[in-house]
This record gives sequence, C-alpha cells and structure tokens, in this order.
Amino acid sequence: MSALPLRAAIVDDELLARQRLLRLLGELGGVEVVGCYGDGRQALEGLAARPADVLFLDIRMPRLDGFQLIELLPAKRPLVVFVSAYGERALDAFAVEAVDYLVKPLSPLRLRDALARVRAWRARVHPPAPAGQASAQYPERLAVPDGERVRMVPVEQIGMLVAQGNYVELVLPGRSLLLREPLSALVARLDPARFVRIHRSRAVRVDLIEQVEPYGAGQYWLRLRDGTCLASSRSYRHALREALGLRA
Repeated sequence: MSALPLRAAIVDDELLARQRLLRLLGELGGVEVVGCYGDGRQALEGLAARPADVLFLDIRMPRLDGFQLIELLPAKRPLVVFVSAYGERALDAFAVEAVDYLVKPLSPLRLRDALARVRAWRARVHPPAPAGQASAQYPERLAVPDGERVRMVPVEQIGMLVAQGNYVELVLPGRSLLLREPLSALVARLDPARFVRIHRSRAVRVDLIEQVEPYGAGQYWLRLRDGTCLASSRSYRHALREALGLRA
C-alpha cells in the first residue's frame, strides 16, 4: 500500500510565488495541497477548517508575518518549512523548530530535500504502531550521552525539558543533561499525562505544577513545587488547560 500524501498548505502574499510552489509540488508528487493563502489571517481560518501536515510559510507578509502566525497556531501545529527571499532569518526559523528554510527562487532539488526532511521528521515523531498494538508505549527511561558514558535517566526524575538549539536540556535534581533531539520529537515520545508543553522552548512535568494564575490573554503564570515560576505562551494554552483540567 502506498503512503498517504502529505497535506500541505502554502502561505505567501505573492501570487506568483504561490503558483510556482504549487506547480513544483505537483511535479514532485506525493503532496496534496489543501490550501493556498495570501496572508496569515486567511491561513489561520483555513487551517482550522482544513488541517495540514506541513506549512510552506513566507516570512515577510502584511498584517501578520510568518513568525507571528506560528505563535497563533495551536500546539499541535503543522511542520513548518520557511520559504523566503531573504536568508538572514534562518537561525530564527530553526529556533521555532522549522524543518527547513528555503530561499527564493526555489530550487526543485532543494524542495525535494525539504519534503524528504518533513517525511523523516513525521516518521520520527509519529512512528507507525506495530501490528496488533492497541495503545502507545511510553519510555520509562531515556538513554542520554554523558561524556564517554550513556546514562539511563528515569523519566520520573525529569522536572523540565528546555530546548537548546538542536538539543534538549533535561533538568534533573541538582544537574542537567543534554540530549540531541528536537523538543517536539522528545515530547511526542513521552506520556502526555506526565509532561505538557507550555512554550515553544519548554515543557514541564505536570505533577510539579503547584499553582496556576491567568497572565495576559491566553497565558498563565505557573509556580512549580520548588518555587520556580514560568510563563506559558498562548500557542500552548489548550494543551495546558487539558493537562491540568482547567476550564476554558
């Protein structure tokens, strides 16, 4: 059985750029374009009605730029491939866990590579379940390189996960360890009843959250058992409310 096509959405304020990307995706195959949007506001409405697996996103747009759009998307947002005429925002793009950054004019070969990255990322974050397996199995320990050794870290000892570029900092009692894995991929592997993502760069263990206080529109101020205070972002408000049983 052939794999299902990737559902893609295109967001770019330039009509010719949207048309060219649409044509190139059609030529490469294996992609179903579920929406083409001329600005971020249209994209927000369209994606709510027709979800996508991957978002090909321009940065410089009127009303709402690409980074502002990402902030308004729900926690379970599409994977993002930035498509820009300028290369200077690449570091910012990877800081928000973009899968790739393409510079206009688009190269068909680079676009094909980007699609391969998207498919590989999806396979890592959402691996197919073995035949006959009814429920997800979450790891109780993580293998984390520590110098020349590999340390087996019990998940129950991890208090917080902090994105550090291509690594995740595992915050443990009295120390931290770095694991080479994107935060989104690691959170997807862990039990959602144990960890909740509160920000694009941070996830916390649910049972360590002691107090919650509204903080701005769709944001919360969290106090952990050890006295640490953290602010959540609007993008992850639904996940936080669900994890804590908060009323909307």
